[in-house]
Amino acid sequence: MAMEKENHELRAIFVPFLSTSHIIPLVDMARLFAMHDVDVTILTTSHNATIFQKSIDLDSARGRPIRTHCLKFPASMVGLPAGVEAFNVDTRKDMLPKIFMGLAILQPEMESLFQQLNADFIVTDMFYPWSVDAAAKLGIPRIMFHGASYLARSALHSVQHYKPYLKVDSDSEKFVLPGLPHELEMTRLQIPEWVRTPNLYTELMRTIAESEKRSYGSLFNSFYELESDYYVHYKKVMGTKSWGLGPVSLWANQDASDKAARGQTKTESQEEEEGWLKWLNTKPENSVLYVSFGSMNKFPNSQLVEIGHALEGSRNNFIWVVRKNEEEGGGSFLEEFEKRVRKSGKGYLIWGWAPQLLILENAAIGGLVTHCGWNTVVESVNAGLPMVTWPLFAEHFFNEKLVVDVLRIGVPVGAKEWRNWNEFGSEVVSREDIGKAIASLMGGREEDSEMRKRAKKLSVEAKKAIKVGGSSHNNILELIQELHSLKLSKAQPHNNAFY
Repeated sequence: MAMEKENHELRAIFVPFLSTSHIIPLVDMARLFAMHDVDVTILTTSHNATIFQKSIDLDSARGRPIRTHCLKFPASMVGLPAGVEAFNVDTRKDMLPKIFMGLAILQPEMESLFQQLNADFIVTDMFYPWSVDAAAKLGIPRIMFHGASYLARSALHSVQHYKPYLKVDSDSEKFVLPGLPHELEMTRLQIPEWVRTPNLYTELMRTIAESEKRSYGSLFNSFYELESDYYVHYKKVMGTKSWGLGPVSLWANQDASDKAARGQTKTESQEEEEGWLKWLNTKPENSVLYVSFGSMNKFPNSQLVEIGHALEGSRNNFIWVVRKNEEEGGGSFLEEFEKRVRKSGKGYLIWGWAPQLLILENAAIGGLVTHCGWNTVVESVNAGLPMVTWPLFAEHFFNEKLVVDVLRIGVPVGAKEWRNWNEFGSEVVSREDIGKAIASLMGGREEDSEMRKRAKKLSVEAKKAIKVGGSSHNNILELIQELHSLKLSKAQPHNNAFY
């Protein structure tokens, strides 16, 4: 019986990209598969494993079949200091191509492990387009992970296919994104620069799109009820299979221990938790604004000052997740600001990593200011919170359209210019504009109340999606059953095809 179980057990390898915002949701997905009795190995480098190893240890202790296989990143071979092996807020520009070189060196080792570990299928981040060929050589499915929304990917397809930004006379003139379920307007400056002005990254994205069409399908951290029109639209325009398994943060992190461990490295202190939690628990329900711009963003000092004045001048208490900005001396302003707002009791600053899941579910939190990174949007929906939207880079401006125009659970701060994630950009949003958006979100007007009701309703739908009979629950069961059938089919004589 043990041998029979082993022969029928599915073995999967998950390969996250070397960036925190990509690692965390894909690891949560890997954990979901392990929860459903798929034997899972996560391939990553030693430094990046520290971001999620606490979560894996917790799951392993529960008897789930999941583990991490660490690769040694070839830092010295590509001219990088030891431990520099990720794309994050502190990665210097000159280091970026070297990290890509390191990944290229690791590719043969990863391909070899696909075979050595007897993978029945692989789930790899979109930034590993080569993995579709590696899977094809082994006769197994490659499933692509997308870290964005269905709307964002649909909007990008629209922009690339129809090129509406070429049909306007100025950078500020609005145009409609053609072929989408809703009439969504943008300007040229809100479109990614690599779309407007083709470069090497444009070629990489073209390669990624081609690899998706040759993959077995794609996975998204989304759920049908959140963006149903775009769930259907995306599969239609791409002509490929896709499964929404979200919200993965809600599904994979149901215990307080999971929520606290998620995304926290082993070197990060937990001493701060008692401080913010004690402070937050003294505040009335729905009275605190949570302000965070994700793991990849830095603002210049001029923008930090505007944010600080807007928060201090608002009627609301706030928690602000910040980083010292050494380039322009932002740290000195923030340190003085922190002393002032802590003394008054109005604000609380968290430096660096923050246990976002635990914070957002606290009853005192009434809304948040977000960069519209997809992980945070989904986590806000889980918590039933409306948002002030402040898109910056990547697909953020597309996600803003979903939050503000489609779901109507957000207020735009008025950001006008897309920028690269590792640059400041030229735009500085004024304290007046920030203040107006905060007041609109948290002001208690009738329209604010309706927005909050819509957010709460989506929270209910998110929780339903992951329960037995829910859309995401059904999707993962359907996919696992398909993969089981493919494995059995492959085992039959004279049958080497998997799709």
